[in-house]
Amino acid sequence: MNTINAQDWAQLNRYKKANALLSISEKDVNSVVFMGNSITEGWVQDSLPLFKEKSYINRGIGGQTTPQMKHRFVQDVIELEPKAVVILAGINDIAQNTGYISIPEIAANIEEMVRMAKTNNIKVVLCSVLPSNYFPWRPQIQPADKVIALNALLKEIAYKNEVHYLDYYSEMVDDKKGLKKVYTTDGVHCTIEGYMVMEFLINKSLKTLF
Repeated sequence: MNTINAQDWAQLNRYKKANALLSISEKDVNSVVFMGNSITEGWVQDSLPLFKEKSYINRGIGGQTTPQMKHRFVQDVIELEPKAVVILAGINDIAQNTGYISIPEIAANIEEMVRMAKTNNIKVVLCSVLPSNYFPWRPQIQPADKVIALNALLKEIAYKNEVHYLDYYSEMVDDKKGLKKVYTTDGVHCTIEGYMVMEFLINKSLKTLF
């Protein structure tokens, strides 16, 4: 890890300028912040319509784990005063990007973000982790059953906190507990086809919220 990354472990500076430049029109009554990792960050593509909506604000950062997201949740979500937040997190924790962390600890970090949002009157869409049975950068880890275990806890968290649970997993999993080939570039990250499935599901969930 280089010195700059060590000083900004959670990458608080990544969206600092963008947050300050958000106009009043972009912080409208239906604004939605998407908090996540590279799967969320990579959603912004010319061929995909979702983030062409000014009220949809992408705050994904590739490689991030839930402790990092939790650390920047106030500035990248709460201070933007959105109507709702979409939380998609946990796969990089399973990959041990910032060291070993147990499945219950991952879930607890995500639940803390859910509670912070609710305390600030922000509606929550809590997303399942996408299926994965292989990490290209951590081939020694077998993630498939860990993903299933984490999703079971996330569903419980959503129920307990009375927030919307969005099940990407069931729609995108193959018979080997991984992403269907058409939906992924490497077993973790999404193709255009994968994002199209996710867009359909998230738009359906947001319509329910609003």
